[in-house]
Amino acid sequence: MGVPDLLLLIIAAFAGGAFGAAVGALPAFCFTGFMVIAGQAVAILRGSLVGQLGELGAGGLATGVTGAIAFGPVFGPHISFAGGAAAAAYAAKSDGMYEPDDGDYHPAKDIAYALGTRPDILAVGGLFGIFGMFVRQMSGGLALPWDPIALGVVLSAVAHRIAFGYPLIGAGSRNILDMSPFENGEKRMATDGGGAEATDGGVAESYRLAVEPWLPHQYRWANVAMIGLVAGLLGGWIAIQTGSAFLGFGISAASLTFLNLGVEKIPVTHHMTLPASTAALAVFGGAPELGTMAAVIAILVAGVFGAYGALIGEVVQRVFYAHSDTHFDPPAAAIVVATLTVFILAVVGVFGGTSWVPALGML
Repeated sequence: MGVPDLLLLIIAAFAGGAFGAAVGALPAFCFTGFMVIAGQAVAILRGSLVGQLGELGAGGLATGVTGAIAFGPVFGPHISFAGGAAAAAYAAKSDGMYEPDDGDYHPAKDIAYALGTRPDILAVGGLFGIFGMFVRQMSGGLALPWDPIALGVVLSAVAHRIAFGYPLIGAGSRNILDMSPFENGEKRMATDGGGAEATDGGVAESYRLAVEPWLPHQYRWANVAMIGLVAGLLGGWIAIQTGSAFLGFGISAASLTFLNLGVEKIPVTHHMTLPASTAALAVFGGAPELGTMAAVIAILVAGVFGAYGALIGEVVQRVFYAHSDTHFDPPAAAIVVATLTVFILAVVGVFGGTSWVPALGML
């Protein structure tokens, strides 16, 4: 990449991260979903006209709307979503967020909240947008065997916690995987973080719950596995029918618009559909022929990978989200692990390829 192209990317990434902060991380990600749907629809239509769906290439992404807009500086999650999450973490310590009510999560976790136009908050979003861009460029450039965009989201969360003085995990002496304190309505003590008030007994109790699960309606193991299986099967079907590894992801991401609008119990599934679609296209080294047992096997593998991504996300939320103070994205971490798994299975010969997942130049 030449210097002018790099400068152009840096400037655009700053703007994308700042925009993610202005509108909020989750609203920005919803737009990612809509842009992926649009981009993949164009790619599928183009493929049908020429008789084939264009190759994505090792570590590459669909060009045009998908690559430049949905996964680029405008709505790329490593830029706009990660920048918005980092800006929320900064704003929570800089009088840029609302005063929480009793039982609320830490304000820094509120990725649905639009942070507006304050220059310092937007600048933080922009700087973390640049950070995410560099992570994605380096990971993709080295063809490291995982989703480089998801890696950018994960490392950006680690970076903003370190930069703004938040705990990386924050569980203290609590069992890190135990969600029962949330179910019992237990509150944190003042030493556990968050604002506090002295109770009648003189013990300082926080407004915050002792444990804050990422999704209060989506944390029980069986429930998570079931929605993962269902989303995975659908992701596999979409991939087999269209040849696109990303369309299911786009639909999942766009569905979060309803979650952002306050519709209760909307599941989060993009870390299920993306691994599932990828696995369906990787198991035989490409889209299986319809009407064959290969297609049946591919969709079953997709279901397994959907559940796998869901359960990884649940482990990640219990370790890195539920006990700390800022948003650490479980889906992004799950996608990193699941796409790495696709690569490993391809290397050992279980899968016929890696679909779009970079492969260190080995395959």
